[in-house]
Amino acid sequence: MSSPLSRSERIAALHRAAKERILVLDGSWGVMIQRLGLGEGDFRSDRFTAANGYDEREQMKGNNDILCLTRPDVVADLHDRYFAAGADISETNTFSATTIAQEDYGLDDQAVRDINLEGAKLARAAADRWTAREPHKPRFAAGSIGPLNKMLSMSSDVNDPGARSVSFDQVYAAYREQARALHEGGVDLFLIETITDTLNCKAAIKAILDLEDEGLEPLPMWISGTIVDRSGRTLSGQTAEAFWNSVRHAKPFAVGFNCALGGELMRPFIAELSRVADTLVAAYPNAGLPNAMGDYDEQPHETAHFIEEWARSGLVNIVGGCCGTTPEHIRHVAEGVAGLPPRAIPERPRAMRLAGLEPFELVA
Repeated sequence: MSSPLSRSERIAALHRAAKERILVLDGSWGVMIQRLGLGEGDFRSDRFTAANGYDEREQMKGNNDILCLTRPDVVADLHDRYFAAGADISETNTFSATTIAQEDYGLDDQAVRDINLEGAKLARAAADRWTAREPHKPRFAAGSIGPLNKMLSMSSDVNDPGARSVSFDQVYAAYREQARALHEGGVDLFLIETITDTLNCKAAIKAILDLEDEGLEPLPMWISGTIVDRSGRTLSGQTAEAFWNSVRHAKPFAVGFNCALGGELMRPFIAELSRVADTLVAAYPNAGLPNAMGDYDEQPHETAHFIEEWARSGLVNIVGGCCGTTPEHIRHVAEGVAGLPPRAIPERPRAMRLAGLEPFELVA
């Protein structure tokens, strides 16, 4: 089925929708895939076998992104379930689909490219199905670009502060190939998410902007960091305002936080970002904090209660769910924010704004 709208029409529709209402992102993919009880054969399929040069002694189970190639029916069904629950935007199943992250599973560059390309096509097809079904509420596909298992800002050796397991150029190249494949597959926007290391994020930003400079159609960019605990800092040490100062040069469509915290604990950091960011603010928390078994106990109506309060307080433009959230959580969230106005974007005075771990502002 061909897309009912061109890409430029979809991007324009996204901007219009963001002005009209609070948009809703989908929820967790990991928890939903785990519930399916898939086995090694589902992840490996006929492609990733010894006959094709892959080491079958290495477990492929748990590499959720590879399901874009081996069980596309599972991925398509999850997109549909989240759109049916009320999501405006669904992410591609490509959170860890970089050459660096996929080294853990022994995947080659071509396989990683294929994951991103097919992941984008699956999300595109689902969004188009729902847009054709409900033209008054167009759906959008966001290209998920997640964190790496290696950091540029922190040492990989406690005895050597200068040690790094990866270079900026390597991180840039990995994100560049991912972004190119997602773009080719038809996503409407890029979502750089669960950012723990701002320098890694900057490599992703540069990769995306460089693709634009080479002639690829510019796509909206959504940047979502992670506050790791009640200290209010990212893993690489930045406060919410310092994080914004570090990425605002990219002129993102939206900025926000996701993961690590539940709605109750995330609120002060979303409020701070809402105060300083002159763009859309997005937030998608976990379903509370994990219990002793690593499971999430927060019920859909509880998650929705926190997010509805954010919306009524004028803090957010886009909401959704992260770890532990399900289509039922998203259904409650969508119902909770329905009819509430999106946050008004503030006009901030002209100033020089810099950041290390803390923000610095010099007003003229």
